[in-house]
Amino acid sequence: MAQFELLQVEARTGKVEASLPMTSLQYGDTLNQAGSASIAIPLSVADPAKLTPGRSALVVLRDGEPDWGGLMWSATADLAAGTLTMGASGWHSYYTRAYLVVFEMQPERPLFGRWRGYKATKDQALLLRDWLQWTDGGIDTDTSWITTTGRIRTRDWGFAECKSVAEAINELADDDGGFNFRYETYWKARGQLIGNRFLHSTRLKTSFPTLTHRSNAEVAQVSYDGTKLASIAWVFGADDGTGGKPYQRALNELDAPYLAQVATYSDIKSVDALNPKANALAAVGRKPIALPSLTLYPDVYDPARFMPGAVGRVKVGSGYVNLNDQFVITERRIDVDVNGRETVSLSLANKDVFVSGDTS
Repeated sequence: MAQFELLQVEARTGKVEASLPMTSLQYGDTLNQAGSASIAIPLSVADPAKLTPGRSALVVLRDGEPDWGGLMWSATADLAAGTLTMGASGWHSYYTRAYLVVFEMQPERPLFGRWRGYKATKDQALLLRDWLQWTDGGIDTDTSWITTTGRIRTRDWGFAECKSVAEAINELADDDGGFNFRYETYWKARGQLIGNRFLHSTRLKTSFPTLTHRSNAEVAQVSYDGTKLASIAWVFGADDGTGGKPYQRALNELDAPYLAQVATYSDIKSVDALNPKANALAAVGRKPIALPSLTLYPDVYDPARFMPGAVGRVKVGSGYVNLNDQFVITERRIDVDVNGRETVSLSLANKDVFVSGDTS
């Protein structure tokens, strides 16, 4: 049985401030999102001077190694039960509150300056490094593992558009020819300092073992979503000031009535930048999306083999549900009961949704 420990960490520096006893623990990772945790501790062990929303980070250790980390954003004290329940979101949640704007001094007018946004044409990886290193006094995300992809992208946001770093990263990842990303929590100095690093990879690069209903997993339900089907996908950009907008389209052949999907990106100003958006929207609309939810049988696999973004086969044969296909993990959730037993639940979606039609 795995051993779990909760660390209270100063978010800005990564300094470990305390090891806290837990009365309940649930945490999870979501594909290209922050993920979340809900953790309860005895009310008597909390230090109100240091354990505070926004200032504190929470890190879950599994057998002594960081398995999840993120910022604490909320806390609810239940005086009757004697517990403090903390809500946390993964490191990416910090970047929803960091914006790509900067105050630029004007040397010729020392008392004046102006706010500006961000403009660059670079490899995806170099854009990511720029954005994650933009904010001074942030959470010091390690960007040294970000490697170039050969995919050149242009981004241009004015100050008034006030683009958040997280939104910029998510839109870049969602492009056709995009990528999966996550933040790894790690020991900078064992027992003393925690770090977080940004990792990205080509879609469908990692895999997980075949999961078979009632053999090594219990499939709780499978839902099917046809609302994203698209015979044609239209994407529009920013108004050019005359009422016109750049646009792109992509097509699918469907065994269904003619269906359209439309999206607008008010901060994209060029037709070329819209092309990967159109391809991505069309890729999602090729077929109805099957969404299985399942629970791993205990003590069969290491939960670390089932991270969001991994692809593998799921087999289910039960009446209407007849699956023997490749799926991608979109969410991993871990619940630990009072006896320390963990339950690992997965949410998945068709592999086809994540297959890129663009190689640029």
